[in-house]
Order: sequence, then C-alpha cells, then structure tokens
Amino acid sequence: MSNTNCRVYAPATAIVEFSEQQARLEFVDPLNVERVAVGGRTFPLAIDLRTPTAMLIARERVERLGLSRMLNPQKFADTAGLTQLQQYDPVRTPVVFVHGLQETPASWAPMVNSLRDDPWIRKNYQFWFYSYPSGYPYPYSAALFRQDLDGIRRVFPNHKRVVLIGHSMGGMICRLMVTDAGDKVWRAHFSTAPGQTQLSGGTRKMVEESLLFNHRPDVQRVIFIATPHRGSRFAAGWIGRIGSALVRTPRSFASIYASAKPLLIADPAASTLKRMPNSIDTLEPNDRFVQSVNKLLIAPNIPYHSIIGDRGRGDTPNSSDGIVPYWSSHLNGAKSELIVHSGHGAQYDPEAIREVERILKENLTDKN
Repeated sequence: MSNTNCRVYAPATAIVEFSEQQARLEFVDPLNVERVAVGGRTFPLAIDLRTPTAMLIARERVERLGLSRMLNPQKFADTAGLTQLQQYDPVRTPVVFVHGLQETPASWAPMVNSLRDDPWIRKNYQFWFYSYPSGYPYPYSAALFRQDLDGIRRVFPNHKRVVLIGHSMGGMICRLMVTDAGDKVWRAHFSTAPGQTQLSGGTRKMVEESLLFNHRPDVQRVIFIATPHRGSRFAAGWIGRIGSALVRTPRSFASIYASAKPLLIADPAASTLKRMPNSIDTLEPNDRFVQSVNKLLIAPNIPYHSIIGDRGRGDTPNSSDGIVPYWSSHLNGAKSELIVHSGHGAQYDPEAIREVERILKENLTDKN
C-alpha cells in the first residue's frame, strides 16, 4: 500500500484568448481564482465542482466495488488510500471522509457537492476521501488509515489539523484516531505486555499496529454519523452471520491468526471462530475490541459531534436508524448531538448535511 501517493480529481476551467491569428489556452483553478481578465475586461470565472466528484466515481469504479471489496478484501487491497478533490492547499483545512461497511467514497458525493456549493466552506476547506476494502476487521483498516495520514504528514508536514467525518464503521475507524489506548486494548486480548508476548515479526507488526494506538495530534475535530460505537445486534444476528461467512479471509490473516490465537485470553462471551474476525465480526456488541475501546475516553482536547437517525419516529432514546440503536450511537461528552429523521444512510439526509456545514463553520471560529 502506498501512503504518499494520493489520487487527485481537481476542477479546472479552460480560458481561450484570441489575438489576431493566435489563440492562447489556459487552465485556471476555480477554487483559487474568482475573476479573470480577458481582452482588457474582467469576468467572473465559470466553475463546475461536481464533475470532479463524478469523475472520481466513474474512474475509480467506486460505486461498483463496495460489495466486492467487502467480500474479498485481499483482491482489492491496493484500493485502500486517500483521494483528493483538489490540489493540496496549505491554507485550507483538510476534511477527510471515511465511509462505512460495504460502501465507497461515492456515498459522500451528495454531501460533498452540497458543502462545496457554499463559498465560505469552499474557501476554507479541502476535501479528501479515505477508502478501504471494508471486509477487513476495522482495527486493521484503522491501522492502514494511520499509515496514510503519516504519509500525508511526511509529504505536507505543515498541513492544518484535519477534521474527520465518519459514517457507520467509518466512524468507528475515526474514533480510533482520537483515542488514547496505550496498551489497554492489548491487555484485553493478551495476558502479557506487548514486549513480552511471543509473536513473530510479521504477526507482531500487524497486531501491534491494530491494538496499540494513541490519539493523533493532527486531528482537530470529529463528526460521527450513524456510528455503532457499541456495536450492532445485526452483526450478531442471522443476517450478520451469513454476511460474515461470505467474507473471504486474506491468506496472510489466516497465518497471523494461527500464530496469535494460542496466546489470546479466553473470551467466553465472544463468538466461536476458527479464523480471524472480519469487519462484520468486529461490529458485534460482544466483540472484545469494541468493548475495550468503549472503556476509553476520547482525547479531551478534541471536540466531537454525533448525527444519529431515528427513522422519523421521534422515539429517542429508544430509537434506532434501522441498523444502529441509539444506545450504540450516542456518546456522552459530544459537543453536539442531532437526531435526524433518517435511516442508517444519514449522510444523505439534507438536515444532516446542513448540520455538517454548521459544524465546519463553527470549527473556523472555535479555538479547541
């Protein structure tokens, strides 16, 4: 996996200026130039911000890969990474969108298009997507995300602290970016300290990257949308069991699990598996990783917000978005919590989009 090469789909406006028998063609970045001079006069520059998003969806085949990447993550391992919707700008704050299970960056297109229609948002933010094969156990996907964020810091060491927006399992990945675990999550899995646990090189590297983590200083705020922080019973039910059985375990994961399993603390509450847990398994409420993370606090200097669907029933706190119940998506300490009349796809909801816009504008003036 490359963690320095971001794919970029940026807008450009073509200007043709004629002079006698010659023509001069120039491409201008409409995100940085509002007016242009042509023939001694100035004109407002035409701008089309939706085509880059459409090109991303068409070129990356993202809308067709959601299910395939969940069922066979190893086949699509090289699709993990960050994508930018404009050339990097050190002045603008990066907003990174992280999709959920069986989804792709295409799920963010309506929200991003709406946000970029606002001149103030457009002037102050740049939008990136993090995409990954969603069949991976989400602690591993979070480890890949950290590697990509590390790569961005190496290439753009002075970039502004990022805002993370995660939907569903993407929100769980984002939460791991703002949580100080130390070795607490490790201790929930192994009876010995990391340095004393007898793991081989490759196995140790993957397990440590997944279980040992602290909050990232380059993250300034998080927005959780329909996020099952405490898991979802759908993952443990018959639908989840069928889905989990269809996910192909990467060969490398099988050998790593075989090496680590004898060293794991017995967990009678967990599902009995003869393989490494996949993404669906790690969404179960009784999953050891989920439970250990929920005993940890989000870093106190990072504000976070929740957007939660109730399917329009108005029955919170007994509500659900159809997949995630309120008891799982609610977080104490959130700077704001908005209940929207939506199902699990709350990222498409107009009220949720307006709330994200409000939070981003608040972020520009809030010295957190």
